Amino acid sequence: VEASDDYLDEIPLMCGGSTIEMDENDQLMRERKNRYGRHKGIGYFLSEGWWDMCGSCWKKMFGCCCGEKEYRDRTIYIGLATGHQHKYTKNVVRNQKYSVITFIPKVLFEQFKFFLNLYFLVMATSQFIPAIRIGYLYTYWGPLCFVLFVTMCREAMDDYRRYRRDKEANSQIYKKLTRDGVVNVPSSNIKVGDLIIVEKNQRVPADMVLIRTTEKDGGCFIRTDQLDGETDWKLRLAVSTTQRLQTNADILDICGNIYAEKPQKAIHSFIGTFSRTDGTPCEDSLSIENTLWANTVVASGTALGAVIYTGRETRSVMNTSKPQSKTGLLDLEINTLTKLLFFAVIILSIVMMILKGFNGPWYRYLFRFILLFSYIIPISLRVNLDMGKAVYSWMIQRDKLIPGTTVRSSTIPEELGRITYLLSDKTGTLTQNEMVFKKLHLGTVAYTAETMDEVSAHLRTVYNQQQSGGGTTPTRQSGPVRRTVVTKVYEAVKAIALCHNVTPVYEDVEDGGDRSHETEADQQIQQKVTYQASSPDEVALVAWTEDVNLTLVKRDLSSITLRNPLGALMKYQILQVFPFTSESKRMGIIVKEEESGEILFYMKGADVVMQQIVQYNDWLEEECGNMAREGLRTLVVAKKVLTEEQYQDFESRYHQAKMSIQDRNVKMQAVIESLERDLELLCLTGVEDKLQDGVRPTLELLKNAGIKVWMLTGDKMETATCIAKSSKLVSRTQDIYTFNKVTDRTEAHLELNALRRKNDAALIIMGDSLQICLKYYEHEFVELACQCPAVVVCRCSPTQKAEIVKLLRVHTGKRTSAIGDGGNDVSMIQAANAGIGIVGKEGKQASLAADFSITQFSHIGRLLMVHGRNSYKRSASLSQFVIHRGLIITVMQAVFVSVFYFASIALFPGFLMIGYATIYTMYPVFSLVLDKDVSAAIAMTYPELYKELTKVQILPGTNRLVTERLTKGRSLSFKTFFMWVLISIYQGGIIMYGALLLFEEEFIHVVSITFTSLILTELLMVALTIRTWHYLMIVAEIFSLGIYIASLYVLKDYFDTKFLQTWDFVWKVLVITSVSCIPLYVLKYLRKKFSPPVYSKLAP
Repeated sequence: VEASDDYLDEIPLMCGGSTIEMDENDQLMRERKNRYGRHKGIGYFLSEGWWDMCGSCWKKMFGCCCGEKEYRDRTIYIGLATGHQHKYTKNVVRNQKYSVITFIPKVLFEQFKFFLNLYFLVMATSQFIPAIRIGYLYTYWGPLCFVLFVTMCREAMDDYRRYRRDKEANSQIYKKLTRDGVVNVPSSNIKVGDLIIVEKNQRVPADMVLIRTTEKDGGCFIRTDQLDGETDWKLRLAVSTTQRLQTNADILDICGNIYAEKPQKAIHSFIGTFSRTDGTPCEDSLSIENTLWANTVVASGTALGAVIYTGRETRSVMNTSKPQSKTGLLDLEINTLTKLLFFAVIILSIVMMILKGFNGPWYRYLFRFILLFSYIIPISLRVNLDMGKAVYSWMIQRDKLIPGTTVRSSTIPEELGRITYLLSDKTGTLTQNEMVFKKLHLGTVAYTAETMDEVSAHLRTVYNQQQSGGGTTPTRQSGPVRRTVVTKVYEAVKAIALCHNVTPVYEDVEDGGDRSHETEADQQIQQKVTYQASSPDEVALVAWTEDVNLTLVKRDLSSITLRNPLGALMKYQILQVFPFTSESKRMGIIVKEEESGEILFYMKGADVVMQQIVQYNDWLEEECGNMAREGLRTLVVAKKVLTEEQYQDFESRYHQAKMSIQDRNVKMQAVIESLERDLELLCLTGVEDKLQDGVRPTLELLKNAGIKVWMLTGDKMETATCIAKSSKLVSRTQDIYTFNKVTDRTEAHLELNALRRKNDAALIIMGDSLQICLKYYEHEFVELACQCPAVVVCRCSPTQKAEIVKLLRVHTGKRTSAIGDGGNDVSMIQAANAGIGIVGKEGKQASLAADFSITQFSHIGRLLMVHGRNSYKRSASLSQFVIHRGLIITVMQAVFVSVFYFASIALFPGFLMIGYATIYTMYPVFSLVLDKDVSAAIAMTYPELYKELTKVQILPGTNRLVTERLTKGRSLSFKTFFMWVLISIYQGGIIMYGALLLFEEEFIHVVSITFTSLILTELLMVALTIRTWHYLMIVAEIFSLGIYIASLYVLKDYFDTKFLQTWDFVWKVLVITSVSCIPLYVLKYLRKKFSPPVYSKLAP
């Protein structure tokens, strides 16, 4: 134990099987999880506790009435087989938030969970009671109904778009195989047990087992980019029993059944069996290789599948979160401030009631006081903020420097200005997912893109000698050094061309000619070829061998065919393949050359494992480091020549290990390792994964802005690590801590302790290890990870991505953003405070589900630094000014009531109050949405300005790991709020007391003086608040002043027009307005001179 106060080291490790120790551990874990939720108190209840309580009660009631959905395994009968078929969920895609019945209740519930709207509802409803009515009904119900109407229209439009997208997906037509032939059915009518034909480039409508395919080798490729984010095609194999049938229709004449495990989220695993009971009974084991998951796309041939899961039981839907209504932090903060203002109204009303005396129906007077002071919370606040959000969204979409940007959720643009954590996908987001072969190193010589012609020349030399009978060794005229290099190049390129899992896919080129006389190889020359593999690295390597004229022509399950530089075909029989795994970090293949009968064992993998396998050398480690510094992904290639006796001995032992029931994988790996000894090192390859344009400077910009970037990817650890380095997410001088694989609590504990001892190290962790850590040490892991400058999570499922986002939100209380471009990123995007989707090669699913859609990653810099920052600062300024507008009128009302013997009567008529909040001051106040403190260029040049906006939060009851006290850069905080309260008290008091001191014989003169002074004060305060003038601001000021002056002569019931034309009116208004405003102008000047804001020092 390093430190006695470190709670991680205080946790007892589970070294034995003691029940007592287990109970103590569970108790400590429960206490840790509850530690941060004990002191929520009344603040938490008022802010969000009551809402959580209502939601919890609703879920329990719904669960009791409807019951929980229980998933179960199933048997699907094929052909003539019969049995009891259970009723399963419908194959319907539904992303809507509302139905026709639930729309109004849900929208109203979402709106009235905010204290602001609930407060106005109570105030408006009270006006139906004659005894406490103080104005016309329309003055209360009109604004409230307008706010609700605008909200409902916006929600209805958004949900209608979702409905149209769902309808399009549900109405897609598929071919269904029946006894009456092939019939067309819409996707929504597909049921479990149906036999569905999926054409090439068609989306798979439900989870299916691949029964047959038109491909000769019984396999077909699928694209899974919308499921797991990987753009590489995956090979799927048809059930061998049904693939051997002559036609699809023959399936209807057999007796078979498919056993499928119960639905689950795991997209990379499946357990099932196919059994045939007629004729000779047989049984095939089914795995992930035999499945077609929903939302994948068939990329080659035509597939026939048996549906096993539909609707919400499919892997795709189970890994997708339901859309949630998002509320911005600014809205929550304003909601908290409105609660404070409500308490102020209650206290002020009680004070007035005490001073008045509890005589007569005091409770009626108390409620009238509350109504009189209700203007302290102006309902126009909600209207102004919603209109402001619409303007910000319009500005974002009109920005020519980030073309194609779309705002799909116009309610949270301010969230872009408060982001602390950005969680990013890798494939298609940070990278283009285009691998390019960059370097071949042979130990004594290296070849780059500029010298690849030499490689091609060396290959041609070797094959010319082979054709002339000279073997593989060059002639002596080349000299010994030349001969050695040529041989090394030949062996290296041949190894790269054979050691892979790549399959060439051909597409016919329509030339209209008769090609019946051509051989298969000649036809393939005329066809367009694309390479497909489980990794883009593999494709890049094989594409490079084609560039140097050693071409992969054909590959199936048993053979590989190459074409050499002279055009001759070379055939190799595949004897064994050892696939790449994250544990082994290498792949191998044993092939037999048909012409010579030579048996070759090739292997390639990561340098960390291959160094222990290959023969001693003095260059591999150094060159691997050099390539890594260049941002290249390295693979070490080696070979071993086997005799027939050696292979037969290996094959016998390997088959015996495969048939073992106990520890099968361990025994198989042990046999393989017996072969992996003293391999000859052939070469080192370097492949570059192209980054998206502008990724490096954008990540640097985000770091300087105080935003921590986490990369969540479903890719391998080696790939993710390389991209983290090449993108500068992890700097060259930064240490990297690779979290070792953990399987239980003890291992997780030890790894977390090791991580805690690392300072300023980037963290790289696998998804399964992350799951163990979160199961036992959720808070500790998040705390340690948040201290890392960068975090990379590999092999991360879509559900895990969403869970990580939610954990950061809960444990840190900070605002999160998630960005991705694939269907596997949808859950993460929806879980974040601000979800950003990229329209890319993987389709538009992420873009459509996101709050904001951009066309490339580099646009996020301007989206956050400029638009996010401006949106937040403008809304903060606007909301505080609208609150000030309500506060000042409430202060004036309080002074008026106290002077006139605490009579509960209104100072201004209802029509003037509506005019005050609308036509007289609305335009100048709303023009604050055009204000800005710095130019866009400065905001991008100095991202540190953004950091000031994310320092604290003021929400009560929020759990945080670290609380910072700095609030200088915040535009909305308790400090700025109370400053505006003091300004309102001062100005309201000055205006009201000034008018009463200069009071004459007519009360209408008091109304004229106070209301005119109030309007002028508000217009001058807007001018005082503005930092950068826009011509529309000047227009708004002049227009509002002109409207007010004109209305003085129109509203003769409220103003004495003769008095308005006297100097007595003019000088009193000027004096009162000057006293209320000039001191504030002086304070602003002094503050700017002696304590200027940071941005003023950067202004050009």
